[in-house]
Amino acid sequence: MPLESGSAVEANPYVTIVLPCYNEQDHVIDEVERICAAMDASGYSYELLAVDDCSADETLLRLREAAPRFPHMRIKAFHRNGGSGTVRRIGSQEARGEIVVWTDADMTYPNERIPELVQILEKDQTIDQVVGARTSEEGSHKLLRVPAKWVIRKVAERLAGQKIPDLNSGLRAFRKSVARPYLRLLPPGFSCVTTITLAFLSNQHDVYYLPIDYAKRAGKSKFSFFSDAYRYILQVLRMIMYFNPLKVLMPPALWLVGIGVVKGGYDVVRHGFYLTSNTIVIFLSGMLIGSVALLADLIVRSRAE
Repeated sequence: MPLESGSAVEANPYVTIVLPCYNEQDHVIDEVERICAAMDASGYSYELLAVDDCSADETLLRLREAAPRFPHMRIKAFHRNGGSGTVRRIGSQEARGEIVVWTDADMTYPNERIPELVQILEKDQTIDQVVGARTSEEGSHKLLRVPAKWVIRKVAERLAGQKIPDLNSGLRAFRKSVARPYLRLLPPGFSCVTTITLAFLSNQHDVYYLPIDYAKRAGKSKFSFFSDAYRYILQVLRMIMYFNPLKVLMPPALWLVGIGVVKGGYDVVRHGFYLTSNTIVIFLSGMLIGSVALLADLIVRSRAE
């Protein structure tokens, strides 16, 4: 994974913008121009870390040709495709800035507003992450995607215990010092944005949601509805289990125990102190799940200590 550094990139910039690039040859330079123009006008010291994720087109070539025009840009080239989550994880780990910004190179996010996200973090030290909350949905598979995302978001809100206007926005800024312990948890795919959101919320880090517009993407979408939606659901459950397993396991355990007790009472009245096999199975299942929940919670607490 060779690294190509711009000659004028500061050793300690305030902001690092991680830009995953995969088969974006037709518009990646337009996106770089938009980001750099906004950051140059903002007055913040910054570096733009453009990571080519082993593109099959001329994305990397276009970046290298344009590099002399953008002295704050560093280029990193992967030798095999790792996924947007891998790009964001490695880019964040190698970021030199105190503030790390994630965005995409497909012209969907209003990247000219990146300084606005940074400014919120700079002015309010109690906020640890700013998320660009989209006010519209312009992605592929819209008829399936909108209700599926709504369901997943509601599940995440229920488990996290707070409102989440946008669970998987790709535009966000956060403090690297706060995010560092959670970077190793990032999966390789799109659900990395869900992971970092839930990691912050589950550990009582304040997240601010800034409403943004969302444009139709340029080029071909890499999102696969069925596989990526399945991974999103698994990742929501995995993250809540990782930080607060009682939220996931204790409700079904209590329901099963409650049903078992009620069913047991019914059996006693109907059969005269005889418990049917399904009553015993329901009750014991609830007790086993509850025991696993308590054990998992103990492991989480001991790990935190």
